[in-house]
Amino acid sequence: MSRARDPHRSFFPFGNPFRMLSPKGSQMSSQLLGILNSFEATLAERLKKLMPKNEDEIRSISWMTLAMESLCETHNDIKTLALDIDLPVSDWDEKWIDVYLDISVKLLDICIAFSSELSRLNQGHLLLQCALHNLNTPSPQQFVRACSSIDGWRNHISSRNPRIEKCDTILDNLLGSLDLPKVKNSAKGKVLMQAMYGVKVQTAFLCSVFAAVFSGSAEKLLGLDVADTYLWAQAFTSLRNVVNEEIKIKVRFSNGRFAVLKELEAVDAFVKKLYPIIQGEQDAVETEALQKTVEETSRAAEKLSQGLDHLAKEVDGFFRVVLSGRDALLSSLRSGATFCDNIPRGTMDEQRVN
Repeated sequence: MSRARDPHRSFFPFGNPFRMLSPKGSQMSSQLLGILNSFEATLAERLKKLMPKNEDEIRSISWMTLAMESLCETHNDIKTLALDIDLPVSDWDEKWIDVYLDISVKLLDICIAFSSELSRLNQGHLLLQCALHNLNTPSPQQFVRACSSIDGWRNHISSRNPRIEKCDTILDNLLGSLDLPKVKNSAKGKVLMQAMYGVKVQTAFLCSVFAAVFSGSAEKLLGLDVADTYLWAQAFTSLRNVVNEEIKIKVRFSNGRFAVLKELEAVDAFVKKLYPIIQGEQDAVETEALQKTVEETSRAAEKLSQGLDHLAKEVDGFFRVVLSGRDALLSSLRSGATFCDNIPRGTMDEQRVN
């Protein structure tokens, strides 16, 4: 059973995290402070770029693609930061390593879930193509075949993806990982943990948005409260408020029948216009009018399919970024090298799979 989330739920059930971030004897140098501030300022700008120009944009494939690109960039930034502060993995606290490895597994799982949903939605495109192909040469027999294909498309799109439904557990685990491990007498460790906190907040939130859009369930949204101490806090809070509110409103009006993707809604609207014609529920329609509706439906369906393909590549790119970071850490643990020494050449700059 899905559980409702309190939108004002706090991250910090175990006390003030800033007390843990400022241990005695770990004064941060101006160089380290500059590295941290640069990371947080970049994250703030990245979050601002995700602020939609209009509310409808939030549910579009183009916005989701931009969000996934943003995640790839932030995860690559944390690798760069680990290299810049020159903190060997041998100096990492065991808890930090456990948290990183645990989160990486969960992110790989959620990428697999998102990829499966994008593949499922694209499979529906084949059914719709079949229906539209049958309508190229209108006849009673072709209308019957087209109706059957459209019924199949509707049933397919309306079905639930078990992997997306199980994202609740992964999201809860990501939420639980936001607690900051204690940092003892390590200024570099303090920088790493504070930067990783920003990465985890952005990742958990955007993953919850994807899960909500794919499932049509606002219960999957995470209501995250962030202290205004961070340079990116205001940008994050503004984005969270706009995105969560728009998705909640859309889910409320969709009645859970379809995913709340804007492009999918557009296709459904044309299908609803086309369906009565080929079912014979209206008086005879001119061939020209039917052809126009078929063409409109075809263009909307193609736009949806191309968008899903592009988004799938971005999700795969994020999977690879997470996997490369995990492999680099494990390799560094074995060799005693610096974390980023083991990241394959090109990964830092090639965030996405083209």
